[in-house]
Amino acid sequence: MPQNVKLPSLALLRCFEAAAKYQSFTAAAQELGMSQVAVSRHIKDLESYVGAALFRREGRGVRLTAAGESLSQQLFVDLDRLRQTFSQAIATGERRQLFRIAAPPTFSSRWLVPRLKAFREKHPDIEFMLQSRSDPFDLSEERVDLAIHFGAWDWPGAQLTPLCPENLVVVASPDLVKDGNGNDPAAIRELPLLHQSGRVDLWSRYFQSVGFPTDGLRSGSYFDQFSLVISAAVAGMGAAILPTYLIETELRDGSLRQLASLPEDTSRSYIIATPMTAQDALTHDFIVWVKGQVSRRVTALT
Repeated sequence: MPQNVKLPSLALLRCFEAAAKYQSFTAAAQELGMSQVAVSRHIKDLESYVGAALFRREGRGVRLTAAGESLSQQLFVDLDRLRQTFSQAIATGERRQLFRIAAPPTFSSRWLVPRLKAFREKHPDIEFMLQSRSDPFDLSEERVDLAIHFGAWDWPGAQLTPLCPENLVVVASPDLVKDGNGNDPAAIRELPLLHQSGRVDLWSRYFQSVGFPTDGLRSGSYFDQFSLVISAAVAGMGAAILPTYLIETELRDGSLRQLASLPEDTSRSYIIATPMTAQDALTHDFIVWVKGQVSRRVTALT
């Protein structure tokens, strides 16, 4: 579209976005703090601009037409990108640069975030924007400078750099293994088992590695985040298999006791993903810095 073509007002676009989201002018009016009449008028104005009906009446409600459905899919992306642009400008303020990172939620909160201050001290003119993400996505499309990911070496459209192995260990609250025999696989097998819902193979991997039968290992409590598994283990609900990167504090203060370790899984690890474009100086510095943080941590634990 030529740059001199006048665009619809943001008020019209926001009305359409809300109405399309709810398939309801009434719900859109409530979200936007407008009257239903005003929403209906804005939708009619946008339909006049587009030259096509965007909604059709169905009983007492409305439904997107094919033209409305097509417009809504792209407009949602465009408005979200516009919101990102302004939120990044607000976050940056008078600083010169915003550094955008994505990483798994528990890894972010328990390992990465506590260390970011140290990187900021080396780069005082930056601000961070951190997203919790666990699955690959289009880094360029979402304007993320760098992502930390756990999984296979497979992220289409990204440059990949190795970060570290997962370092899985079997742990339990000291109160659960007071007799001191918790390091024995047979004793571990008698403990209640805690599971991360997305990693139900971990206990089988451990007991296979020590030559124990793997039947009956699916019993126990399940949690959808490692952070919840950690809390349950600290509370004495059972033994857990956890990455050491996520439980540094608990291992250090004794609220969790390491009972065993698992063989390294070479098929999956923590990796750094960056866009295919050439890395800028800040991204390069962050990669060097975060790999150094991992190296220092491994040295401290060995």
